[in-house]
Amino acid sequence: MPGQKFGPAWFPGLIAVGLILCGALLAAQSLRDPAAPFTPPPWLRSRRAIAGVVSVVGGLLFYYFASDALGFYPVAFALLVLWLRVLGASWRVTVPVAIVATLVIHLSFYKLLRIPLPWGILERFAF
Repeated sequence: MPGQKFGPAWFPGLIAVGLILCGALLAAQSLRDPAAPFTPPPWLRSRRAIAGVVSVVGGLLFYYFASDALGFYPVAFALLVLWLRVLGASWRVTVPVAIVATLVIHLSFYKLLRIPLPWGILERFAF
């Protein structure tokens, strides 16, 4: 927005600082008891949890490579449907939440933050 001293790069930078602080706290916590043997966390035994992690990482890569060609709406909707189903939501909940979340995210970026997201195959419907 005109007149602001920060732009779109400010938000990812703020998130990066938060992640660095969390990583530093986790590293400091592990240094407290270095003699303790490493035991994998219990969630590693859950197929759903592993599928959730893999789907989020794969989905972010898919968004990065496909969003320019396909556009934000189809890619975001497909990813939200995938992620909600992998994490156990029913179809009755998944479809409305994916539709509403896609619209809210796009309108938040496009109208409030004035950050354009790719239209892709829906370019002729851009407003």
